[in-house]
Amino acid sequence: MIRIAALASALIFAPAPLALASVDVDARPGETIIFDVFRGRNTSFGVHEVRFSQDGDTLVAEVSVRLRAGLGPVTVFRYEHDSTERWEEGRLVAFEGRTLKDGGTFEVTARANGGGLDVTGRDPDGQAVEAVLDLGVLPSSHWHRYPAGDEAILNTEHGTLMEAEVEFLGEEEIEADGGRIEARRYRLTSSLTLDLWYDANGRWARTEFEARGQRVTYVRRANPVTG
Repeated sequence: MIRIAALASALIFAPAPLALASVDVDARPGETIIFDVFRGRNTSFGVHEVRFSQDGDTLVAEVSVRLRAGLGPVTVFRYEHDSTERWEEGRLVAFEGRTLKDGGTFEVTARANGGGLDVTGRDPDGQAVEAVLDLGVLPSSHWHRYPAGDEAILNTEHGTLMEAEVEFLGEEEIEADGGRIEARRYRLTSSLTLDLWYDANGRWARTEFEARGQRVTYVRRANPVTG
């Protein structure tokens, strides 16, 4: 049980860097990114989706994660995460998230206020989190690309700030969209080492990492640009 819980946390909170000012979020209204998630030797673990829409001048990203591990029809582990991100001019201006893990519920909210982002949440020990972060911080939702270097991110489960190092590893061919595509590979290193790939259009295309001896892989179902 503990082992599976650690894998679930990694799917959401693996580190991503802090934006210096604003970023090209590489997403358009109407696009959807859907991953089938596997653990170990191709054992189904669940689904991770990101859906994009437009609200006036605001790009809205809605994230849904549903993970389950069981023994036949009996569920021994369940993880759920739902969040909504609102972006304007390449900056995160609002966030609402709710996570169910290990029978506990964690909620995070964030709102732009002048030059900062007011964040509330609850850390893993249950202590209240209240912070003002730089406007431009990136959330740990991973669909956006990251600049290389030593940075920090908003943990979307707890509302805390996480430090990370990002390294570009080059271009290579990967499995995605029912075939093989060319993609750019990045490595994010913090308490966990996680590899992320982004396609020629800058869209999130694949993820792989290892936690507590198990390999976890995200396989994208279809190209969000062409369908």
